[in-house]
Amino acid sequence: MRKFLKTTVLTATAAGLVVGLTACSSGGSSDSAASADPNKPLVVAASSTPHAQILKFVQDNLAAQAGLKLDIKEVSDYVTPNTSVQDGSADANFFQHQPYLDDFNKKNGTDVVSVETVHLEPLGVYSKKVKSIADLKDGAQIAVPSDATNEGRALKLLADNNVITLKDGAGTTATADDIASNPKHLKFKELEAAQLPRSLDDVDAAVINGNYALGANLKPSTDALVLEKAQGNPYANILAVKKGHQDDPRVKKLAELLHSDAVKKYIEDTFQGAVVPAF
Repeated sequence: MRKFLKTTVLTATAAGLVVGLTACSSGGSSDSAASADPNKPLVVAASSTPHAQILKFVQDNLAAQAGLKLDIKEVSDYVTPNTSVQDGSADANFFQHQPYLDDFNKKNGTDVVSVETVHLEPLGVYSKKVKSIADLKDGAQIAVPSDATNEGRALKLLADNNVITLKDGAGTTATADDIASNPKHLKFKELEAAQLPRSLDDVDAAVINGNYALGANLKPSTDALVLEKAQGNPYANILAVKKGHQDDPRVKKLAELLHSDAVKKYIEDTFQGAVVPAF
């Protein structure tokens, strides 16, 4: 099984976040949705950009009127949010798309489920070395996300832009082994997604998730050499909970607010195409 956290530093960070989330838990995993106290804050683990930003907009502008209290816990990796929902130290998370969740559940024996899709962050190819993807040199090194679904997504983006071709049937979990042709003999370096922006000084290009690009002050709409198309894209980000907690009244309130016209306008005005509503 591919490891999601590549360094001791990140592993320690994740462990610390789990401890923090446990200390702030609003209830153990054995709590049922029906017995959830609607007056307790809903603890949501979220990536800082744009997920926590969107949640903070809801918290500051919409939650009080809806009778919802939010406790937003920002996380910096792709493992902690699901493990904290599974063990009950968070009530929900907001950071991932469905293919990633499906793969995570399969590999880790978790039963986290989607509540609603919220937005899409187009994946992009970024570089400090070249101005066009066509300018990549023979043997160039490309950094890609190490988690299964996002690596497959990154390779598909390269294939869609005629950089490589993939074998017939290569799906969302494609790896470098699924590359059918690689005319420029590109070399692929797998990194934990949060490390990708920092890799730009060391590689020729990197395929970076939209939230981490924004967090590194990259503007996908102008800085990316190529960018995923939003139309028909299966990688919309979701609000997720442990199975059986979909009917928690606090979760239902948050899902409704995330699909409001106010949130749609906030996403469009704030991110200007780098993040797009998926509802």
